[in-house]
Amino acid sequence: MATSAVGPGFLTQSAQFTQELKSAFACAILIATLASLIAQLNVWRVLAVANQRGQEIASTLVPGLGAFLAFLICLGGLVFNIGNVGGVALGLQVLVGLNLKSGAGLGACLAIFVFLFKRAMLFMDKMTQILGVLMVALMVFVALHAKAPLAQVLKESLHPSHFSMVAVLTLIGGTVGGYIIFSGGHRLLDAGVCGAHHLKEVDLAAYLGIFVATLVRGLLFLVILGVVERGVVLNPANPALSAFESFGGWGRVVFGVVFLAASLTSIVGAAYTSVSFLKNLSWVRRQENTWVVGFIGVSALIFLGIGKPATLLIAAGALNGLILPLTLALMLIAAKSPKIVGTYKHPPILNVLGWVVVGFSGYWGLLSLKPLFKLFGA
Repeated sequence: MATSAVGPGFLTQSAQFTQELKSAFACAILIATLASLIAQLNVWRVLAVANQRGQEIASTLVPGLGAFLAFLICLGGLVFNIGNVGGVALGLQVLVGLNLKSGAGLGACLAIFVFLFKRAMLFMDKMTQILGVLMVALMVFVALHAKAPLAQVLKESLHPSHFSMVAVLTLIGGTVGGYIIFSGGHRLLDAGVCGAHHLKEVDLAAYLGIFVATLVRGLLFLVILGVVERGVVLNPANPALSAFESFGGWGRVVFGVVFLAASLTSIVGAAYTSVSFLKNLSWVRRQENTWVVGFIGVSALIFLGIGKPATLLIAAGALNGLILPLTLALMLIAAKSPKIVGTYKHPPILNVLGWVVVGFSGYWGLLSLKPLFKLFGA
């Protein structure tokens, strides 16, 4: 599930911040990467040692909290999956000229097709790996043509000429916020990678997941930066697409493939992880694939019916911003609870750095509530 974080919002977000901050965006990427890795290592280690999903650990700490957490994850996953379906539609529109509604329907069918096999989980892993490699390869190809000022990027990554905390906090939320922080962790549990004796594998998977997400973001950053430095003015409605189009017809094709692959893997990841929060219910566990298919179908139907509902997207954005500090804080508390982790001793450095990330992401979550308050006149 290393590509779960790389969705249409991830790509658009990266392009927008590159346009605004230029080379200085490298520093924000570096800080956000470190914070995201700290959060992911903390959460995945506790999940693996406890051999429990996030909602189960939450309920052990505070009765009823697991149900509340599951509600937040499922709500955020559903609403953001509407955006992922829209991302597939846009990718197909760019590639083959399909209108958005037809593209959304086809994209949902492609994602549902993954879960129609008896060995859906293995097929899902292989599909995300292949699409991840494809995204990286295409991004490397375009980045080489972009000719970004690498010396300036290296300098600004350590000594930025200007800095945006909003950019850092937004990147953290986009990389490990909401359902994403649990995506790979829950998949490892389902694959039987659990217990203290598997921590090396868990750590390696966490490193790989953050590496892939950061590699794609970094390559996209170099592509957009190279274009902007040439004096190209990006279309604010879709800065990533306009940057790729500046290379000509082949650039548009590459964008379409990357956007399609990123959106498709995000649909699969969001659906799988959201339903995994309901697996403690026996009637969901027995028909897991059916529930995942239904989740994807509902996301597509909402997109087809009302497009991108602004009110739900704003509300889900606020909830998503609050999920990371809540879940990370719960995992850090659980890491000290013998009834959850037994005799396992959580690394002190991970614990301290984890609480630092809780503070940062909590601040970002509070910022994300402002649009919600305005929306309801508060």
